[in-house]
Amino acid sequence: MRAMKRKLAAGNWKMNGTAAALEMVRDLPETHSTDVVICPPAPLLYRGVEAAKGTGIGIGAQDCHSEAKGAYTGDISAPMIADAGARFVIVGHSERREGHAERDRDVRSKAEAAFAANLTAILCLGESAEERAADNTLDIIAGQLSGSIPDASTAQNLVIAYEPIWAIGTGAVASPAQIDEVHDFIRARLIRRFGDTGAGMRLLYGGSVKPGNAADIFASDNVDGALVGGASLSAKDFAPIIAALDAS
Repeated sequence: MRAMKRKLAAGNWKMNGTAAALEMVRDLPETHSTDVVICPPAPLLYRGVEAAKGTGIGIGAQDCHSEAKGAYTGDISAPMIADAGARFVIVGHSERREGHAERDRDVRSKAEAAFAANLTAILCLGESAEERAADNTLDIIAGQLSGSIPDASTAQNLVIAYEPIWAIGTGAVASPAQIDEVHDFIRARLIRRFGDTGAGMRLLYGGSVKPGNAADIFASDNVDGALVGGASLSAKDFAPIIAALDAS
């Protein structure tokens, strides 16, 4: 049975959107038990905070540097994100792990930086198609959990997002049995390491989440929400996902 905790629908806009796109936050539904977060590109963070005022919707960034300041051209620090009014930051997304060669220890350092700035880190992990085919999924997840999650993690400052790489932007979605297996495994590992705190950490599923499959995904006991990509760019697609989560 799913433990009672606030559910979370987080939208990762990736490198999409302009200021005008932020108007969609006004068309998202009010919820009873679900937190909603939009993570736009960094130039839109402050405007996103302004657009979301009075809606209850949180704003998050898509990445942060592990250092608070320094000679890191083009990067953005966790204190800068917090200063813009955002409250969340995604770390360890597969597109950062693969495209920017981020290792588990890099992700861990970024999460620690987020904690220091009083941000909630949405920490991503997941296996490739080749790792899934080789039946190595749980070994990969175990390694990422061990290497990426800081010791100072709590149910308030950390959210885990399981995103099988083979399902991101492909239209493929993990089956209910696959989601159950991985999410149950993650929950057990978190409880083993953090005790009751691990039981309270929110676990999101991500990977081609859409209005048509959201209810089936949210039926799993250890799915507390979703990290949504393309479907979060418009209220027409994101609103039904939020409603399905709120009803689950």
